[in-house]
Amino acid sequence: MKIEYNHAFGLPRNLVWKWLKDETVLKNSIPNCKSFVETSSGVYRGEIDIRIGPINDVFAIDIRRLEEKNPSFYRLKITAKSKLGNIQAQSDLFLRDWQGACKLTIKADVVITGTMEVTPDRLLNGAAIKVIENLFQNLEKEIKKAVYQSRKKFRT
Repeated sequence: MKIEYNHAFGLPRNLVWKWLKDETVLKNSIPNCKSFVETSSGVYRGEIDIRIGPINDVFAIDIRRLEEKNPSFYRLKITAKSKLGNIQAQSDLFLRDWQGACKLTIKADVVITGTMEVTPDRLLNGAAIKVIENLFQNLEKEIKKAVYQSRKKFRT
């Protein structure tokens, strides 16, 4: 399954780039995240509760940054495992300046195995887009909050 998604942040690209790697910002941005830690540089592990139509399970996730080009590109390898099956994805994230802010484009190749394999692609694709959309809306809020808190701390 192929997924493509665009999100326009109301933030400069350098801020999005900086905070896109922050463990706390990411944990607070991931919908239904139960746990999320950076185990080594560019390697994250956690658990996410996913409830989409017939899919209802806790997934153990592993995210690895395979490649990055500061401040415009990430390649991620994502693995998610549950009783319902496994999800393997390679995702490319492109960040570019756009109208004084930042536009992020994701292109992902996803392979689903197990019980979830029989779920229609259009349902899985629609659900994946909704999760990604929520993630980046939350991420933008978390980045703004982190920037505000760091500026507030700097002033005091």
